[in-house]
Amino acid sequence: MTDVVRKDGKIRCDACPVMCFIAEGRSGACDRYAVEDGELIRVDPLTVVQRVRDAEGRLVPFLEGAEDWDGELVRPGDSFITAVGAGTTYPDYKPAPFIVSQDVEGVDMVTIVTEGIFSYCGAKVKIDTDRHLGPERNLVRVDGEPVGHVTTGEYGSQMLSLGGVHHLTGGGKKEGRVTCSTLMDLCNGKPVNMTVDEGVEITVQAGQPPIVNGTAENRMRVGCGSATIGMFATQWQGLVDEVVVVDDHITGVVSEHQAGKVLDWPDTGIRIKGRRSTPGRYFQVAEPGTGWGGTNVSDPLTILGAWDPKKARPGLTMMMVSTTGEQFGYYVLDGDLVPVEHDLPDSLRPSVDLIAENCEPALCSVLFMGGAGGSLRAGVTRNPVRLTRSVAEAVTNVTCGGAPVYRWPGGGITVMADVSRMPSNSFGYVPTPAIVAPIEFTMSRADYLALGGHGDHVKKLSDVLGRDGQRRVAHQKGNPWPAGQRKRDD
Repeated sequence: MTDVVRKDGKIRCDACPVMCFIAEGRSGACDRYAVEDGELIRVDPLTVVQRVRDAEGRLVPFLEGAEDWDGELVRPGDSFITAVGAGTTYPDYKPAPFIVSQDVEGVDMVTIVTEGIFSYCGAKVKIDTDRHLGPERNLVRVDGEPVGHVTTGEYGSQMLSLGGVHHLTGGGKKEGRVTCSTLMDLCNGKPVNMTVDEGVEITVQAGQPPIVNGTAENRMRVGCGSATIGMFATQWQGLVDEVVVVDDHITGVVSEHQAGKVLDWPDTGIRIKGRRSTPGRYFQVAEPGTGWGGTNVSDPLTILGAWDPKKARPGLTMMMVSTTGEQFGYYVLDGDLVPVEHDLPDSLRPSVDLIAENCEPALCSVLFMGGAGGSLRAGVTRNPVRLTRSVAEAVTNVTCGGAPVYRWPGGGITVMADVSRMPSNSFGYVPTPAIVAPIEFTMSRADYLALGGHGDHVKKLSDVLGRDGQRRVAHQKGNPWPAGQRKRDD
């Protein structure tokens, strides 16, 4: 904080542009800062990621909330101070709240932590489901307010792009508030109910299956219809005359498909509605939807045309199946070459089960994406562009709550982090509106001083640990150790 300003018994908080005057025992509009015993304090605890070792030095599991642990088995280099609960650099020119040093593998490393105030931020949401959520570019709404849009679908997944500066600040006040609340809840692992224009109602929660129109999804498709044919054609050979895998993108027909041809699969005379791409691969057999294979059909026979009487015959058998194996049917052509549904033979059941087994669980993944601007960088160095260059050259390691990030190439420090790899409740907000997110920069002390860092504010990590208002969390398995020395070519 800058020089304390008091008015009518209240203290001004300068941690964001709102500049609340906070009374004793009360918190500001963001619920992040409060006044206690006449002092302005950060309400949430400072979060420290720790690794624990046994007497032989081997890493052992450490459960968050293990209050009986005395910390004696945490060795130097096994604690990492995150920015969660650290506070901010606002109004820009101040050094970061914590600039700490520790020895890591014989190198004097410095970590600078701050809770950045991000107006330029959003969430990329990957939803593993075969269901069609809505047309690309259509708005996604929460409480009736636009908070993002449907973007390009990926293989077996629907994608949403949420937030961004235009929704946070470019619309009405309610749109900005709802967008901010949506981003904070999603990034903190809470469920959010959304609607897609001309699409579905959906509940999204990081690490959980999506709930589409009130029904929890189970599976992510094994592949498109063509890929499914290619993977499992041998499972059907000799058991059925024809197999059609229904898919919104590429519907597969085994007798025409290259896989079938290699297996000398006989022609059946089947005809598929839609646009034929290459043999056995059909586009646009139906409209997108929440039915078979992400189409809008509940009866798969509607995608078939009349059978070719020169090739088809009464008694010919056909199985139709979706790309998740959740829908399937077995048919036999009658004397008029019309498919009549029958029970699925036991001999074909294992192939349907195999499709289902090869489907991964339906899941929502939430990635926070934000750009670190000049204000945040000024808390690290008096010459912010040097930090940007240092990050681009991999001299400086960037983390969010101790979790790894992907840094987008090009100018600036634009990063993306999987929120499920971050400590719980890592995100907050300020009512400007903007998201508050943790970000840490780690480098050697020599590199830090070379880029013009606030060297006179560096403290030993051991002097910071153990204070009141801190929480310990386990280093998440699979995350690289954030304080590790970055190896680079000189």
